Amino acid sequence: MHILIIGAAGMVGQKLTAQLLATATLGGDPIDKLTLVDVALPDRPASRTIAIETQAADIAAPGVAGQLVASRPEVIFHLAAIVSGEAELDFDKGYAINLDGSRFLFEAIRQAGRNEPYCPRVVFTSSIAVFGAPFPERIDDTFLMAPRTSYGTQKAIVELLLSDYSRRGFLDGVGIRLPTICIRPGRPNKAASGFFSSILREPLAGQEAVLPVDESARHWHASPRSAVRFLLQAAEMDTALLDMRRNLNMPGLSATVGEQIEALRRVAGDRAVALIRREPDAMIAEMVENWPKDFDTARASALGFTAEDSFDAIIRVHIEDELDGQVRP
Repeated sequence: MHILIIGAAGMVGQKLTAQLLATATLGGDPIDKLTLVDVALPDRPASRTIAIETQAADIAAPGVAGQLVASRPEVIFHLAAIVSGEAELDFDKGYAINLDGSRFLFEAIRQAGRNEPYCPRVVFTSSIAVFGAPFPERIDDTFLMAPRTSYGTQKAIVELLLSDYSRRGFLDGVGIRLPTICIRPGRPNKAASGFFSSILREPLAGQEAVLPVDESARHWHASPRSAVRFLLQAAEMDTALLDMRRNLNMPGLSATVGEQIEALRRVAGDRAVALIRREPDAMIAEMVENWPKDFDTARASALGFTAEDSFDAIIRVHIEDELDGQVRP
């Protein structure tokens, strides 16, 4: 099996790659090739059994998507995107990468199948940003898409394209609307939601963190470990069970910032909590207020998707996976 990961240099892409290399199979089939693509050249991991190709490429550039699918990978993980804050600040860049790049990819797949049957599984990472306020107490699987950001709009459009190209038999798509991934390892990115991770990640490493919103702010979360599990299950599942409703709300955990902080206190103590500095940011606070806060993910749960059930568990995942099991304050 040949697997193509677009956006492989990102945090989730790297963790997905590591898991695929660890198992060397997907859906019971052995993996013989991995192609890792991003705008920055992904690191090339070592493998004795799997051929690994790395490439620096921008799928929004003309002709690139066609080159990537020319070798007809059976599974394509489409993770490439610029994040919410950057998409909001740079309108042209957001639409070029988040929308046009996806459309070019889907069209390249369609063209690749014109003369010889080709219908790869395409797993697309969408976002709960496709929903916009006002919200019910819990968003269920029938709630309408009405994004209130450019990023959310771009993701919503790609979801519709994924469904239509799947309906026409050009590809076999699954869109997974990821919760905010927390705790993200590494350095902060330009996502407006980045503080949800930083107020835990930095104190766990003995560093100060800035909290730009009130502790009453509530949001929907899952760990990086869960995100990888979602991707793999979406790649392996029987898509006939989706009945052409190709996009799924992924399970997660609804929690306030205050509940995050108290989980940090339970796991790492008062000293870690003391490293959080309150510094209100009106723009971020307004964006967060217009984001979803809680979900009823009955469809995904019935299909076997699962996530953490406490923030203590999310914090412990980070400590296990990123800190060698040790809190460092």
